[in-house]
Amino acid sequence: MRRTHDETKPAWKTTEFIAYVVVVLGVLIASLVVDGNGNGDNGAGGDFFRADRAWLYVVMLTIGYLVSRGLAKSGSRSTHN
Repeated sequence: MRRTHDETKPAWKTTEFIAYVVVVLGVLIASLVVDGNGNGDNGAGGDFFRADRAWLYVVMLTIGYLVSRGLAKSGSRSTHN
């Protein structure tokens, strides 16, 4: 029986993909939940987390995820039959 090799296992089977999805959802939910009207209780005009800042963080997370996948592909192998 001959085994074939991929560079890595599929991305959706990795823990870093699950962590990426959870953190992206957390950033987007936080941007929805935080009050953008400046009516916070801290006396400094309130907390705000605008959508443009949230999407910037999502882009940075995506770049980090892509770099981590590139590093994973450069050094490991997965086998399947």
